[in-house]
Amino acid sequence: MSDNSSGAVAVHATQLGKRYEIGGRARHDTMRDAVASAFSSAMAGVGAAARRVMPNGTSASAAPPALAPARERREFWALRDLSFSVREGEVLGIIGRNGAGKSTLLKILCGITEPTAGEVAVRGRVGSLLEVGTGFHPDLSGRDNVFLNGSILGMSRQHVAQHFDEILAFAGVEEFIDTPIKYYSTGMRIRLAFAVAAHLEPEILIIDEVLSVGDAEFQEKCLGRMDSTARSGRTVLFVSHHMPSVKRLCTRCLWIDEGRLQMDGPVSETIHAYLTPNGATAPESADMDLREWRNRYGHGVATFRRARLLDGEGRPSLVLRRGGGMTLELELTSDVQHPMRMDVTVVSESGVNVLSLSHHDVPGCVPGVMRGRFTVTCSLAELPLAAGRYHFRLVAMSEREHVHDAVDDVLPFTVEDAPDSPRPFQTVAANGFCVVPSRWTIAACLA
Repeated sequence: MSDNSSGAVAVHATQLGKRYEIGGRARHDTMRDAVASAFSSAMAGVGAAARRVMPNGTSASAAPPALAPARERREFWALRDLSFSVREGEVLGIIGRNGAGKSTLLKILCGITEPTAGEVAVRGRVGSLLEVGTGFHPDLSGRDNVFLNGSILGMSRQHVAQHFDEILAFAGVEEFIDTPIKYYSTGMRIRLAFAVAAHLEPEILIIDEVLSVGDAEFQEKCLGRMDSTARSGRTVLFVSHHMPSVKRLCTRCLWIDEGRLQMDGPVSETIHAYLTPNGATAPESADMDLREWRNRYGHGVATFRRARLLDGEGRPSLVLRRGGGMTLELELTSDVQHPMRMDVTVVSESGVNVLSLSHHDVPGCVPGVMRGRFTVTCSLAELPLAAGRYHFRLVAMSEREHVHDAVDDVLPFTVEDAPDSPRPFQTVAANGFCVVPSRWTIAACLA
């Protein structure tokens, strides 16, 4: 993807901060809060009076119950001293653990909430997808909500009508477009919300980690749409825990932790710093503990606990020979009550999926209900990968592709050519990642 660093600034944040007060008694910021509080107090008084009436009808002189002491209020800064700029046409990835402040930042950029400190300038019309069905009215049909969202984004009814068929085809909800949104499944609402946000051509598209709700096919469609949106010169801000998607889409990356900016730089370097605890070099071990691994997502009803890589001789190793054997040992715990599918993907250093391995591809290897703790092995007799750097992505999912656990950047390893390799040069990605047996004939052409 091209570098658009020379474009005009689309988003500029200076010393941005957002403070909340937690603990203590809630303030009555609205008339509704005040009325609700007064009603609750009145009902509490009636209840107390009723409890002071004795069985013989006489009143007891009991004192009203004392209110519980209020907890001390304290400040919590969701964001603190955050400064950055995004130029037109840039695709900015925003990463960080849950609770780091990513969603708070996006809500400020969308104008949903005001910053406590600092300022932010956004140049251009913003389309956003922050939560499931954001901006949808549950009692309106899908059709009405498309036009409502278009109006919120500043689009004319004619403009929305011109794009309506594209939105409908992308979302895949044609059959239910005149049904009220409240009857839609979560996935249907996500599909329609994303289709509206992406097809009404906002200058700035802001996407939070809601795409993890969709199925694999729809996620791929969304990533493709964001890719084409960025290539058309519009600005994209993308929050995700799925690092391959960030690597694929983004030209730059912010890492936020505890509300503060930890790193702003190239995507691969920022992701590596985020995934490496305390910024230290990751241990070069062929036996990896995955229980606290950051780069993962899924429902968590089944989780990978450990991964170990063995070479063709059965020895733990992060260096493998092209054409030699390879075994990946996985430890998994599961609470699921249905058959489960496990996939292993080998990913190149540049983020390209190179090999796909699944136990579903092996006849007779599909297990029934997996519940408990298991050791799973995946072996190749001859590794066809060209020399280079790779890592594994592990996925455990239901047969309907509901992801239980997806773990990425596992066991970075190197493939080397054998010393007696007939190739006089090292294969590069441009010449292909896989080297497989083939038959060639070369014959001179007769004049």
